[in-house]
Amino acid sequence: MGKLAKNSQYITRYVSLWVILGAITAFLYPPAFKPFAKDIPYLLAMIMLGMGLTMTPAEFQLVLKRPKDIFYGIALRYLIMPAVAWGVAKALALPPELAAGLILVGCCPSGTASNVMTFIARGDTALSVSVSSLNTLLAPILTPALFLLLGGLIIPVNSAALFSDIVKIIVVPILLGISLRVLANKYVTYIQPVIPAVSVALIVITIGVVVALNAAKLSAVAMIALLAVILHNLIGLGLGYGAAHTLGMSEPKARAIAFEIGIENSGLAAALAIAHLDPVAAIPGAIFSVWHNLSGSALAAYWVKKDHGQLQADDIKAETVSPTH
Repeated sequence: MGKLAKNSQYITRYVSLWVILGAITAFLYPPAFKPFAKDIPYLLAMIMLGMGLTMTPAEFQLVLKRPKDIFYGIALRYLIMPAVAWGVAKALALPPELAAGLILVGCCPSGTASNVMTFIARGDTALSVSVSSLNTLLAPILTPALFLLLGGLIIPVNSAALFSDIVKIIVVPILLGISLRVLANKYVTYIQPVIPAVSVALIVITIGVVVALNAAKLSAVAMIALLAVILHNLIGLGLGYGAAHTLGMSEPKARAIAFEIGIENSGLAAALAIAHLDPVAAIPGAIFSVWHNLSGSALAAYWVKKDHGQLQADDIKAETVSPTH
């Protein structure tokens, strides 16, 4: 298992590379991925099962210890990203299918990559994990409601069908994973090191299917969709970070909240788009899955470098003012 764990870490570390390679392969040879189109809900359910297997009671106990922080994180998550998506879609005059897809991304819960980015950036990882876990469990109610409110202005929305699919894709697998963690903790702990790598493989297949289904149309909309996704993500990261500080949260907390808002469960958005909208509406989710890993990694690296520079400056200042003997 030691070698498998090491390989799993390697695979997880370069998730953006694997997603890009998978997307390129799907674009050049769509038949390799198209047969998996009907399996996307099951692939995402397996990813959510993996998430449930890694959850612990501590993630939910934090609600009792720090309710205000958790409330801020969830409220900002579901206020900022749907509104930003709607604004970007209007500003860029996106076609209805792309606009709906972008708004759906904004209405989905945060992605699990937010926890990794927060850890790398030396943010409040406990807060990040708790907020992402809870906003994911709230998704069956909030995602359809928000998408009906905003996406319903663009295309017809069946919120009941969205609710049903999110329950089946997210809530049931997560609760099953948590139950297995409690009932068979010894075995779950044994396989935990390889769960992230399995999730990466499933994400690559999911995004590959979306690209394959849209290969013929992708070249016509790729640039405007990419611009929309970049704006959506960067504005979300910035507003999340600024809002957290405005609410009096510390720097580590603000970093966690920034990632909780700017990093989406875009795989879920892509799956819902294919099932309930149009394959073109899944394009923003597919692009987001690549882009938010790149932007998140860059931001985390910037904050680490900034902290290192601040420590050096503090050391120099301390040496300057300290008395000599």
